[in-house]
Amino acid sequence: MTKKTAVMICGHGSRDDAAIEEFNRLAGHLSKRLPQYDVESGFLEFATPVLRTGLDKLKERGAAKIICLPGMLFAAGHVKNDLPSEVNNFGAENPGIEMIFARELAVDKKLLKAASQRIEEAEKAATTKVARADTLLMVVGRGTNDPDANSNVSKIARMLWEGMGFGWAEVSYSGVASPLVNAGLEHAVKLGYKRIIVFPYFLFTGILVRRIYDWADEAQANHPEIEFLKASYLDDHGLLIDTFVERVEEALVGDNKMNCQLCKYREQIIGYEGDVGTPQVGHHHHVQGVGTDGHGAHDHGVHVGHHHHHQDD
Repeated sequence: MTKKTAVMICGHGSRDDAAIEEFNRLAGHLSKRLPQYDVESGFLEFATPVLRTGLDKLKERGAAKIICLPGMLFAAGHVKNDLPSEVNNFGAENPGIEMIFARELAVDKKLLKAASQRIEEAEKAATTKVARADTLLMVVGRGTNDPDANSNVSKIARMLWEGMGFGWAEVSYSGVASPLVNAGLEHAVKLGYKRIIVFPYFLFTGILVRRIYDWADEAQANHPEIEFLKASYLDDHGLLIDTFVERVEEALVGDNKMNCQLCKYREQIIGYEGDVGTPQVGHHHHVQGVGTDGHGAHDHGVHVGHHHHHQDD
């Protein structure tokens, strides 16, 4: 495969400098794993470069086929609407380039293993020993207005609960969906477990992850009789990188279909019946490229085609 085939890593974007740095580091890891492809990265909102900038660069370097790789865990509005809108628009303007949209990371055995290792790291770092039977696991999702995506967090929690042998597991969300983390923790403390592990099922840090940890600290202060542990998010775990590489390989052979059985845009899901057939359009033009809240973060673009980071021109 020549570098006429390219990979565009599509990040969500964040107002947080650290989140952008972590995404760029992940993009660098992926480039090293995919040396046969020309690789670029960009963001849907807030940070730069925006997706269109990366796609234009790949075009300028002669890409004949571009695999667009969503840097997102589950298929909610961004993966179902915003990213496809960007890809479809670019493809319509450039009919000579074959555009392939890879699927989201989804519920995957490698990511479950990575999640279990992040939780184990938190346990090993604790100064006390508490049996898992006496521990409640709180898995925290991002939260969306798509019930299918939200339900995947519950599946992750259930598989970790049973697979790791915890006494109980609960699910909460950082926003949009309920219960929010603070409400979830207030419920969890009533169940009588000696330890509660708060695990953000997120790819990167950011405002939301810090809010999750703040809520955990608040719960610890209010309930000193219970030990609260804060597990790390996935970050650049090797198994996460393996999963991204697998998504690229799936896309190339046409095995990249999403599970649309419970998609509210295709099926009449309870409470969302009116969303069936909603046009596939983007909703983030007003925040594309507006930058992060930190200084010097506006130009953190990553051209990883030659395995290094550089300032975007």
